[in-house]
Amino acid sequence: MPPCCPPRRISWLVFLALSWGAHAQESTVVLGEVTVSSVETGSLPTRSILTSVDVMGAERVKDKNVMNSWELIGQMPGVQLTEFRLGAESGKPSFRAFNGEGYINGIKLLIDGVPSNINSGNMRYLDMVFPLDMEYVEVVRGTNDPRYGLHNIGGNINVATRQGGNYADGRLTYGSFDTRELQVALGRESGGFAQNYFFAKQDSDGYRDHSSSEKYSFGGKWFYTSEDGRLKTGVMARLYEHEAEEAGYLTEAELRADRFQSPEKNAHDQDYRNMKQLSGHLDYRISPTLNYSSKLYYNRISDDRHVTYNGASSNSARQRRIWEEEQRGWMNTLTWQPGAQLTIDGGFNYEHQDNRYRRYRYAQAVPTDFSTPASVSNDDSYELDNFGAYIQAIIKPAEHWKIVPAFRVDRFWGDTRLHTNGATASLQDYGWIEQPKLSVVYSPSPALSIYGNWGRTFQILTGSRSPAYLLPGTRTYKPSINTGVELGTKLRLTDSSEARIAIWQQDATDEVANLPSADATQALGETRRKGVDLQFTTRLSDKLKLWASHSIQEARVTGGTAASGTSLAGKEVFSTPRYISNLGLEYQANAQLRLNLQGRAQGKYYIDDQNAKGKYGGYVLFDAGLSYALSRSLGLDLQLKNMFDRKYEYVWYDTIWSTPQAMYSPGAGRAFYASLNFHM
Repeated sequence: MPPCCPPRRISWLVFLALSWGAHAQESTVVLGEVTVSSVETGSLPTRSILTSVDVMGAERVKDKNVMNSWELIGQMPGVQLTEFRLGAESGKPSFRAFNGEGYINGIKLLIDGVPSNINSGNMRYLDMVFPLDMEYVEVVRGTNDPRYGLHNIGGNINVATRQGGNYADGRLTYGSFDTRELQVALGRESGGFAQNYFFAKQDSDGYRDHSSSEKYSFGGKWFYTSEDGRLKTGVMARLYEHEAEEAGYLTEAELRADRFQSPEKNAHDQDYRNMKQLSGHLDYRISPTLNYSSKLYYNRISDDRHVTYNGASSNSARQRRIWEEEQRGWMNTLTWQPGAQLTIDGGFNYEHQDNRYRRYRYAQAVPTDFSTPASVSNDDSYELDNFGAYIQAIIKPAEHWKIVPAFRVDRFWGDTRLHTNGATASLQDYGWIEQPKLSVVYSPSPALSIYGNWGRTFQILTGSRSPAYLLPGTRTYKPSINTGVELGTKLRLTDSSEARIAIWQQDATDEVANLPSADATQALGETRRKGVDLQFTTRLSDKLKLWASHSIQEARVTGGTAASGTSLAGKEVFSTPRYISNLGLEYQANAQLRLNLQGRAQGKYYIDDQNAKGKYGGYVLFDAGLSYALSRSLGLDLQLKNMFDRKYEYVWYDTIWSTPQAMYSPGAGRAFYASLNFHM
């Protein structure tokens, strides 16, 4: 490769790893097209270390029409989608029987390797990334990944965006509910310098009354790679703004009368959200056997939400919530590979959070009058600091074996100040949280691998007040230690078919359901999550591809009591469906025309902690798409979502703001979108 040329890039068009020989002996499953730089610097690729990994390439996301990027991750096996769909507070993905309600946020989010959860663990920063800028999405399940600590309870999701290359791509969309969207992606690479830009603007009237939304996102990446390929360094920056109306939750009677209405009480509900990310990246190959990687990052979110719940007379049901959070962090990794049989990888991270939460309550009015608060329930400034370090070894003692022992430790400290009364307090003292881990892969042939992993992760309390901080009267909490085990196999059934089967279990001590925004905390004690994951893919012909997955899961409380004092032992964790299924079909009719069909099913779930109010929220949905290449640089996409116009809704049980009852947020009906794509 001439030194004057940009690093050579290699693309594999692999459908679920059927033709990716380099990973034939691993347990990773790959969906779509993944582009990887041939110049390897910095930390090791996830797919070469861990055992329960799924990767979804750009081919599976770039032509999808979604209002929120978290919807794309629902294509991946075993991923549950919790769909609030209330303005900017729209929803999030989760897996391994952790739901997306916000009480136990068990999934770590990273964007280009940068931690991107907010303090509570929610994934609001995910909205910054649009489909046309995604290179791949990587999901690591289970407790065996030592690289991350905070929020990495059941696994992690890394969204990687496009870097390098020479391209100019655009996508212009118009569709149902007067939805308009423009995405533009530009990449230029020459002489070792790469620059990438992205812009997106999306406006929609929404499928419900009082649910209009306007948002935009802008990003830039600037990277330099040295002539010899040993050094790669650069900066990434993103800016996002979103202004949206909130239609509000519906009672059962309101849902039956008009599922797409917005109650009069919610006429002034809205949300304004601003997010920023800035990160500096350095990868340096110190020697042929020693690599160093470092990331500095800054995240900031400002969120101003006006929301009305269903309380008839209580001021607590009408709230304005203002979040201002800043995170500053530093991540470092050193990788040493003295030989083909041994690699040692380790590093440390530090993160400082400087946050403020204000919550105002308003007098009863229909609609809510947000001009003058009746009371101030929160005006809190709080800090959280985290130091974590890990080390792991990738050992290949024989041709068909890979053993990965690992160990991680984390320490937390911080303080809070309540401006309403001047009280101050320190964070719960969790001490050093130790997390041993072990993964093993046995691959007797390229067509078969058997893997197992065991590991520990943790949950700590978040928020600005008790019980996260030791205010007077606060009980002390230990970290909830999650111990997980998994056994699985990936096998190639034929040259064009493969499957993966895994059974897993995850036990937690001292688990706490904690919703900081509502000051709602419940000690669950011991819990057990377990399940079976099944995946199958096949290429029926040169033109026809088929894939399917089915995850059976269960989350139960094995100790703990409800707020009423009643035992929860044996009860299922609310809002956790017992199964999640995906089905996909793609037919390449000719060089110009491609057809696809996707189905997704999610089981019903209990909506209350006593499992006494029935099961809700199940659905079976199908989407269809058509892509036609008008020329080498111009294409047309047609997409039909919820093609059978199925009625479905997200349901939760409101015991906080009103007489206890089920509350509903309906999903969209049948919708049609047309997109014009260009590539230069």
